[in-house]
Amino acid sequence: MVFDLGRIEELLDLLGSPQRAYPAIHLTGTNGKTSTARMIDSLLRAFGLHTGRYTSPHLETVRERISLDGEPVSQERFSSVYREVAPLARLIDERSDEPLTYFDMTTALAFATFADAPVDVAVIEVGLGGAEDSTNVLSAGICVLTPIGLDHTEWLGDTIGDIALAKSGIIHKGATVISATQPEEATAPILERCAEVGATIAREGGEFGVLGRAVAVGGQVLSLQGLGGVYDNVFIPLHGAHQAQNAALALAAVEAFLGAGASRQLDVEAVREGFAVADSPGRLERVRSAPTILLDGAHNPHGMAATVSALQEEFAFSRLVALVGVLDDKDAAGLLELLEPVADAVVVTQNTSPRAMPVAQLAELAIEIFGPDRVEAAPDLPDAIEAAVALAESDVPGELSGVGVLVTGSVVTVADARRLLKR
Repeated sequence: MVFDLGRIEELLDLLGSPQRAYPAIHLTGTNGKTSTARMIDSLLRAFGLHTGRYTSPHLETVRERISLDGEPVSQERFSSVYREVAPLARLIDERSDEPLTYFDMTTALAFATFADAPVDVAVIEVGLGGAEDSTNVLSAGICVLTPIGLDHTEWLGDTIGDIALAKSGIIHKGATVISATQPEEATAPILERCAEVGATIAREGGEFGVLGRAVAVGGQVLSLQGLGGVYDNVFIPLHGAHQAQNAALALAAVEAFLGAGASRQLDVEAVREGFAVADSPGRLERVRSAPTILLDGAHNPHGMAATVSALQEEFAFSRLVALVGVLDDKDAAGLLELLEPVADAVVVTQNTSPRAMPVAQLAELAIEIFGPDRVEAAPDLPDAIEAAVALAESDVPGELSGVGVLVTGSVVTVADARRLLKR
């Protein structure tokens, strides 16, 4: 990947700068971006706005990346916009040393789709980093920073400070920044960027946050401190403290966008309605029962720690088997070490990505951490699922309601499993 905004800027200029046709809420961070973006989208629609949402990666079809009013763009509209963009993209490629990337193209398609729709507001997730990401042509008025940790170090830097510096690049002149609680090392670059461009920042734990949460059937009930006041009895059909944090970020972002603050609170019933219908496929998503099979796309230690915490708090499994497939550039050992205390056994496999870690290599790491008696390897995912279910059901006579399988390690692994398991 060659990071250069020049190509995407040139393409968007030829398209008539569609990204200038609507206001945007721009999100970056290491984990939680997609879930937070989906919640923001759902809240905005509860207030009657037509929304465009751009997230990545996708689970089943590229059209998931470009959503209008909460639904993936239709095949017809996607094809129509592509036919408009493709000739101009070829023109850029012909006169450039480096071609437009896949992400450049999907970004241009999203921005053009939203302008054509038209939408009232676009919710845009960064693909990688921030400053040099293709989406950083927006100069968005609202910027959201989800928790920052170590990931994509080969491109963003080896320290949290370096990564925070790259991600804070989406903050532009006069923006309002909604930031999750960050590691101390990430705070200074963010605040320095805000001061440099005259941005206003609201931080979790100061201006907004989670006041309380209780586990409920199918999710959790929250009490949220927003920028404009307290919002009680808010149900979200998502699991884990990390999703409660994402909800607080989403609420504050929507409040800032709609002009709520110290003297004005949003309509509480509309907020409840928006959160109640929010979803986030592939994030502790239950796709089967007896045994329960959960899909979770945690792919770095920061994300896996949140998943493990949610499992311990909200799922009372008597026996849990983890099915793990990772990409070769990820901290597989870190993921497995976090899973070891909560998983009775692990089945390792290889997903369909060309960047997948070979199953033999992943098995070696798993044996070092779990021991040979708790590890099975299956190169093909259908066989891996069958093995994981068999292991989960072993030594558990009768009732299987307390038995579970967690498919995790990569969004690609989750997408592969979802195609096999989701009805």
